Amino acid sequence: MKMQQFNSLLIASLIGLSLGGLWGCQPQEQANSAEIHQHKQDAIPLIQAKTVAVQGARNLSCAKEGCTRFDLQGIHSNVSWIDHYFQERLQRAEPVAFQPQDDQQAAAPELHHLEQRSMQVSFLGQRYDLATFVIKSYSFKTGAEHGMLHTEYVNLDLSQKKRIALDDILKSGVEQQLLDTVYASNLVWLNSHGILKEQLKLSDNFYFGADGLVLVYPVDELADYSVGMPELKIPYSELVQLVKPEYLSMLAVTKP
Repeated sequence: MKMQQFNSLLIASLIGLSLGGLWGCQPQEQANSAEIHQHKQDAIPLIQAKTVAVQGARNLSCAKEGCTRFDLQGIHSNVSWIDHYFQERLQRAEPVAFQPQDDQQAAAPELHHLEQRSMQVSFLGQRYDLATFVIKSYSFKTGAEHGMLHTEYVNLDLSQKKRIALDDILKSGVEQQLLDTVYASNLVWLNSHGILKEQLKLSDNFYFGADGLVLVYPVDELADYSVGMPELKIPYSELVQLVKPEYLSMLAVTKP
């Protein structure tokens, strides 16, 4: 009889310990899950950015040859390394605007030899780990026939904290296949401008459009100045065998 009572107490104790362990683990598991979810959110922020005047840059710089008027606008976001990236990018592009200038240079006289230079950074959109910005540049010299425009797209991988090139999103060894696809997808426009297949090259200036990958070419490379910067588009459906799955899965699902 005593042995039966002892066994009953032992079983009850074991059940109690098991239940206690089960209920004791649940809050911990929930906490771990919440921490993992929060870590993912912290790792890939939702970008909030606006275009602002660049700090530390002069509006006017003069030398014996003449003066240059600058209009430089960078980005202010909720991610410090992105702001730092574009600040350095503008400093490399227009170092004169950030150089100290003595009083004699500042008082340099005549503005008849004047060059105007502007750069503006804007935030276009985000697809999960990918954030796309655009830098629009313009330069004009007094007496020139026309100014020079350039648009550069900057795609940032937020998880790796770096700018990605076209090679970064492509599978290995598919460059020629992509080039063939670009030509086939834009055949009418290329033929209308006399561009032969062997003349066409891939451009590393690109962005992700609503319906596909867009390669952007410099002024005068594929057409005359009046056309501006040509854009050749490749539908996402044509990129399944060309783009790395981790990028294609982000690009095809959402729109900018």
